[in-house]
Amino acid sequence: MALSAIALCSRALLKTGCRTITSFDEGTAEAEVTGNLYAPVRDAMLSSHPWSFATAQVTLPRLEAQPVADYDFAYQLPADFLRALSAGEGRGRGLDYRIHERRLHTNATEVVLTYIFRPLESEFPPFFDQALIARLSAEFCIPLTDSTSRSAQLLKEAEDEFRRAKSIDAQQDSPRGIEDFTLIGVRS
Repeated sequence: MALSAIALCSRALLKTGCRTITSFDEGTAEAEVTGNLYAPVRDAMLSSHPWSFATAQVTLPRLEAQPVADYDFAYQLPADFLRALSAGEGRGRGLDYRIHERRLHTNATEVVLTYIFRPLESEFPPFFDQALIARLSAEFCIPLTDSTSRSAQLLKEAEDEFRRAKSIDAQQDSPRGIEDFTLIGVRS
């Protein structure tokens, strides 16, 4: 079942022992805390691991303005960009680049970027929902309950859920083979 931002926050509030919300604008302490903390916690969780459901590849458009130094070309990052995983010329890896001022700088004439993006909440898989709910409950606990011991317990549960979610996500892809290993090349 796809959950909205409000549903995710409400489930996290239940874990802290607080009342649920129906809107971020309802004027309660719960709504104020969730409205201020939800987006940064969500983005931090998304960018903390190369989640399969939040990974995309795109050919970047080159910008007219050139970088001041170090690289020859600048490329526009996607609007939903959270974190770069790799970049390549014709494929998604192997390129020397730097992210600077929300642009990718490189010497390549074409760039394919593999990156983490911000999907809609309705596209989160259940294992990520559970990890996010656990992390949100840990983040909401102190501002709403002033209980540091409860917060510490919720943080431990959040770390366990995060590990579980990463394990499940990793099982959705075949393992990558070793493509270039210098020790093998030396032995030839």
